[in-house]
Amino acid sequence: MNDAINYKNAIAEIESIVEEIENETVDVDVLAEKVKRAAHLIKFCKAKLKTTDNEIKKVLKEFEKEDNASG
Repeated sequence: MNDAINYKNAIAEIESIVEEIENETVDVDVLAEKVKRAAHLIKFCKAKLKTTDNEIKKVLKEFEKEDNASG
């Protein structure tokens, strides 16, 4: 997968990797790479969630300012 990933695709890939590991279908020769990829995707997802949370908080603060200014 290229670096142009999105949250939905990252989650799907993490789930796929976990399923492969749980089902013991991952070859030992690629296990480390799968784990590294999963770690990279988890970091991406955490960052995306944090960014989204910050953006939502910013929007909500703007609404609060508007309410306070008009009230």
